[in-house]
Parts: sequence; C-alpha cells; structure tokens
Amino acid sequence: MIIGQHSILYTTDADADRAFFRDILQFPATDAGDGWLIFRMPPAELALHPTDGAPTHEIFLMCDNVHATMETLQERGVEFTTPVTDQGWGLMTHLKLPSDAVLGVYEPRHPTAI
Repeated sequence: MIIGQHSILYTTDADADRAFFRDILQFPATDAGDGWLIFRMPPAELALHPTDGAPTHEIFLMCDNVHATMETLQERGVEFTTPVTDQGWGLMTHLKLPSDAVLGVYEPRHPTAI
C-alpha cells in the first residue's frame, strides 16, 4: 500500500541545497535525470498542527500501485478528491483527511531513492 513519503522543499538555490544534502548530510540519492537528485530520507514522522488559516502542505504518499491502494483505502472509508491522473512522472490522486485537508498519493514512474 503506502511505501513512502515524498517531501518537497522549495528553495531559492536548489543546486546548493542539493549539494548540502548530498555532501554535508551524506543522504544517498538517485538522479531522476539532468542532475535532479531525489534523496533517500531516514524514517519520517508527521505532526499535525492546528492553523487559523487554510491548511497548506506538500506531502505525497508513494505506493506501488495507485489503483490497488485506492481500492484498499476506499474499503476503509477513505475518500479520494480527484480521479487518478497521469502526470508523466507518475499516476496521481488525492485523498481527504478527516480535517478536509488533502494529501497527494502517487505511483511514481521516475527513479526513486527507496
């Protein structure tokens, strides 16, 4: 079902930050093409914080088979807010949390670091 988490950090100097993660933190990475490094991260945790404004995030749950994952999760009462779309880099949908926030769920087609 869910096989990992893909987090995105937006930065004004992506090359320098990639070098920091590669050289300083020594996180293993895979090159998804043209030097676009995707880093393997250690086990992750998730904290849910209250907000007075609209929820914001960029967290994607990765799975081996998005359609099978959707079916399993729907059997457990999970609602998906979008149909599966082909983004080129993967098949993507979104699931709704009890708070009405959404998380992306995708089946990657690009090389992954896991």
